[in-house]
Amino acid sequence: MRQYFILFFFSLFIALSSCRTDFDTVASSGDLKFSRDTVYLDTVFKNIGSSTYQLKVYNKSKDDISIPIIQLKKGLNSKYRMTVDGMSGNNGKIFNNVTLLAKDSLYIFIETTADITDADPTDFLYTDEIQFDSGANLQEVALVTLIQDAVFLFPKQNPDGSKEKIKIDDKDVDGFYLEDNELTFTNQKPYVIYGYAGVPQNKTIHFEAGSRVHFHANSGIYVDNNASLQINGSKSNTEKLENEVVFEGDRLESLYSNIPGQWGSILFADGSTNHTITNLTLKNATIGLDFKSPNNIVQIKNTQLYNCAQYGILAQNAQINGENIAVNYCGLASLSCVYGGSYSFTHCTFNNNWSGSSQFAVNLSNNLVGATPETNPLTQAAFNNCIIYGSATNEFNLSKNANAAFVYQLNNCLLKFSSSTTNPDYQFKTDAVHYNNIILNENPKYYNINQNKLNIDKNSAAFAKGNQAYIISTDILGITRTSPPDLGAYQSKDFPK
Repeated sequence: MRQYFILFFFSLFIALSSCRTDFDTVASSGDLKFSRDTVYLDTVFKNIGSSTYQLKVYNKSKDDISIPIIQLKKGLNSKYRMTVDGMSGNNGKIFNNVTLLAKDSLYIFIETTADITDADPTDFLYTDEIQFDSGANLQEVALVTLIQDAVFLFPKQNPDGSKEKIKIDDKDVDGFYLEDNELTFTNQKPYVIYGYAGVPQNKTIHFEAGSRVHFHANSGIYVDNNASLQINGSKSNTEKLENEVVFEGDRLESLYSNIPGQWGSILFADGSTNHTITNLTLKNATIGLDFKSPNNIVQIKNTQLYNCAQYGILAQNAQINGENIAVNYCGLASLSCVYGGSYSFTHCTFNNNWSGSSQFAVNLSNNLVGATPETNPLTQAAFNNCIIYGSATNEFNLSKNANAAFVYQLNNCLLKFSSSTTNPDYQFKTDAVHYNNIILNENPKYYNINQNKLNIDKNSAAFAKGNQAYIISTDILGITRTSPPDLGAYQSKDFPK
């Protein structure tokens, strides 16, 4: 019996010890170590919350310590907010008596939402410090965020709380029509669009050189019937693309710089007209340029489209004349011309290194399932001095319906099509009606495919293989082409070793 009592009290002691939640700690001595001495939160627009950033705090000593206070220097007025090991403290600003065990660490997660008026007017930086302890033991980690002012365009809110809608393809979507004084986008401030910004019928939207447009999720531009879009970018002298017109998402953090599908599309209604696109860089959309208008020829020059979740350019029975276009990383096709139309592309690089096996660089068809009628004539699809390449086995696809015309021709193009086939549509060496001077399955050796740098040098299979008859005098960057010209959108150059 005595043994049972001893066992009972021993078990009780163990249980009570294991439930203990307090620790014998010593006060912090100011010897904390940090994963970084400054936390840089990437650029954000005014009043738009940032991503969450991490700071790790280490206790290298052999003692369990108590940090009397962890706080933001600006206190409850700070535009930063934190969690410390999952605790929210006093509004995410002040934390008292934080325990940190010996040889252990804790995580601090930091966010901000600030206005441009909160920033330093000389450099637009908003700053603060995280303070650990005080007095002689005070340690600080700096916080820095660049706040960018912008013009915000968004749907109005109806009295019932719903958002303003516009109709696109017979569907009501969150959106609004731009007023006359909103139809010119300048380079004075970036623009941030929520929902679809509609260009009213019989109006023209203009984008001046150097303008920047950022789209929130499920947002874009809709060009209505008889409306026009004019993008008037110009040659830039640096990699900052200072004179390009740039369309991208509204998350400015580097983490989001190459994530596809962050926003919707630039949609051109059937009946929209007279579109000119010059020196545009578009990235991270769902569909970059979505054309549904056979009425007028669309002019696209010196334009780059990257990281689109579905298509870089999707054209349904449209008319496009394209020069110096570069497209890469698209989930379905970099260029897809369906349901007929008329197309001419010269000195273009249609590449697709999407990580998959069923995507194409170029897709052509004269049919569309469910349309009335289901076929439309493809009256022209000409590719001159182009590169059609990518990571899939075959990067060129034809979908022909015998009930409508299907006219196409590739002249002096580098093409990837690795499968052996007896299909008469893909006889690249013997079918002179559709294929002339085709370089088949040779690597163009781009400078850096992962960074969408589709430039080539003298070691490329595309070097000096173009036909002088189709030459565009300058490349996508404004560099003068030599004779014979290189294939694709870029004139070759030497790269740094």
